[in-house]
Amino acid sequence: MVDSTNDSSQSHFILLGFSDHPHLERIFFVVILIAYLLTLVGNTTIILVSRLDPHLHTPMYFFLTQLSFLDLSFTTSSIPQFLYNLNGHDKTISYTGCAIQLFLFLGLGGVECLLLAVMAYDRFVAVCKPLHYIVIMNPRFCLGLVLVAWGCGVANSLVMSPVTLQLPRCGHHSVDHFLCEMPALIRMACINTVAIEDTVFVLAVGIVLSPLVFILVSYSYIVRAVLQIQSTSGRQKVFNTCGSHLTVVSLFYGNIIYMYMQPGNSSSQDQGKFLTLFYNIVTPLLNPVIYTLRNKEVKGALKRLLGKVLSSR
Repeated sequence: MVDSTNDSSQSHFILLGFSDHPHLERIFFVVILIAYLLTLVGNTTIILVSRLDPHLHTPMYFFLTQLSFLDLSFTTSSIPQFLYNLNGHDKTISYTGCAIQLFLFLGLGGVECLLLAVMAYDRFVAVCKPLHYIVIMNPRFCLGLVLVAWGCGVANSLVMSPVTLQLPRCGHHSVDHFLCEMPALIRMACINTVAIEDTVFVLAVGIVLSPLVFILVSYSYIVRAVLQIQSTSGRQKVFNTCGSHLTVVSLFYGNIIYMYMQPGNSSSQDQGKFLTLFYNIVTPLLNPVIYTLRNKEVKGALKRLLGKVLSSR
């Protein structure tokens, strides 16, 4: 009989993070703090530019604004706590804080998976049905797609967060991770977790693999349409726009699939921490860079915005 005494009244968890490498914690703190600040600046800039420049009031930049907001929320859900734990001897997080962190991490991650699929559909309509683009991708439809993505992501988190938190831990409260992530919390359980791991895998197929398949199918049509474009400049413009999105998809999905689509979560714990750190801080940091450097419209909007600021002074 499993003794789950005090599991329901547990007041805190200990986030071990990278405490087995104490000599690296100060380096981690500095590097992650800089990366986090750059992530805040980069994504906030994308949001402001997209909203303030009338030239960017299009479906594509509406979705890009949503992606930047998600990235800001996603990284902020865990990085400040991680920085706090790195900066001192206190590695604790309250039970409530852990529950909120888990809910946000699962929910926002699911929303981003679906939003990337929505962005792929936007590019598919723009390239394959350009004459009907304005009619199909009207503001109401775009908003509906975003709300569906948010609804599915939140619903997935509402299912998985309570199930994960209610697993009996027999008094264990040390999480071998730098955040309250689902695989790490499942490993703490003192019961057989095969059933919940299978459930995680099935849900991951729906919210991770299905959008990825949709993205790949959309881009197969896009590539076929691009190859029929006679203008070299036209092809280059499409490749630049779609290339940015595909780069973001590769960075995000590569890590998510490796972490959540393996039955039994076979990746090593240290490897899992670094992969989580990558898609929790590196991917949100790179997204604005990828879209800015490869996109003339965003760079043009930045120049116009800076010009207005300087002229007003």
